Amino acid sequence: MQVFHTESKIIITCNKRLSSYLQQEVEALGYKPTRVFQTGVELLGTITDTIALNLNLRCASQILYLIKSFKAADPKELYEELVTIEWEKLIDFSGYFSVTSNVNNEHILTPLFANVKVKDAVVDRIKEVKGIRPNSGAEANKTVVHLYWQDNEADIFLDTSGETLAKHSYRKIPGKAPMLEALATSTIMATNWDRNSTFINPMCGSGTLAIEAALLATDKHPGLFRMNYGFMHIMGYDETVFFIERRKLKDKAKKEIGFKIIATDISQDAVDIAQKNAKTAGVEHLIDFAVCDFEETDVPEGAGVVMFNPEYGERLGVHSKLEATYKRVGDFLKKKCLGYRGYVFTGNPDLAKKIGLRPSRRIEFYNGKLDCRLFEYELYDGSKRDPSERPQPK
Repeated sequence: MQVFHTESKIIITCNKRLSSYLQQEVEALGYKPTRVFQTGVELLGTITDTIALNLNLRCASQILYLIKSFKAADPKELYEELVTIEWEKLIDFSGYFSVTSNVNNEHILTPLFANVKVKDAVVDRIKEVKGIRPNSGAEANKTVVHLYWQDNEADIFLDTSGETLAKHSYRKIPGKAPMLEALATSTIMATNWDRNSTFINPMCGSGTLAIEAALLATDKHPGLFRMNYGFMHIMGYDETVFFIERRKLKDKAKKEIGFKIIATDISQDAVDIAQKNAKTAGVEHLIDFAVCDFEETDVPEGAGVVMFNPEYGERLGVHSKLEATYKRVGDFLKKKCLGYRGYVFTGNPDLAKKIGLRPSRRIEFYNGKLDCRLFEYELYDGSKRDPSERPQPK
């Protein structure tokens, strides 16, 4: 099974509402998706192709390579199909593997039972052929096998990522209520920021938005922060390919930028955490950090993006303190950010109304299971206002 050179279906998963941004990334790498759906992108490729995809993609979660599709009505049929696969050519019999699954079958009350059937089939096959059984468990840091089983249709994949790609491996200190890195990147991409003008992130928290902005601006990819992936533990892996791809990432990454990225927070602890995370990501020198109330954030003259991710509060009920905060955010955008585009990411539409500005776009996202919006505000100054909207002389 020469999976490193054999083309098969590849499914790149992502969180809900991120697939359009994932599609942009995949196409920028030269791949043509055969399907785009709510939680992912599908294309054709080899395990070797997944190496570049794993190292480059910012919005993805897992990259799955299809081994076999088949029909299975119940766990017995599932096992009988899986035990025919030449697992001994994929998983080192002295190695370790784990199983994940997405299952909707009437005979399965818990996904753990389906996982056990997959594990039993893999172990029994390798033990029969090699005489030794591989170890297995819950850790996703070696070979990972993924089962997708809906009704009577089953697909078995190799998860070439292992640990999720949605975390970009630089954030050692998460801070309070952090935004997932893949989500942060996607929201920045949604602003259509040109990556060459000022980016301001008041209320920066643990710094994820500012750091992801710096990584985008410098063309620095997540693969530079990580040295272990699922594809490394598949038999036939050639580490030369990995190091060539990683060298490409290093060579194209810029060290400096010609504009400001500004991140502020009223909490000294938050700024300390953000600076430490930025240092791990190698972009601390590109971000101007400051401890202050967001209204005191420096806004350089010119144009750019100002992006807030304030607290959401509870969806039900009114929080007068947060209402006042959102109103102040609106006042800050109106008074200090003319010429910029303003963005507020929130899961509370009632609080968003307190901003007091009419959004030009409402872009849909999820943060975990919470339905969220990224509100866009065009903050025209006198020189940028459409001529038809300017007061006309009498």
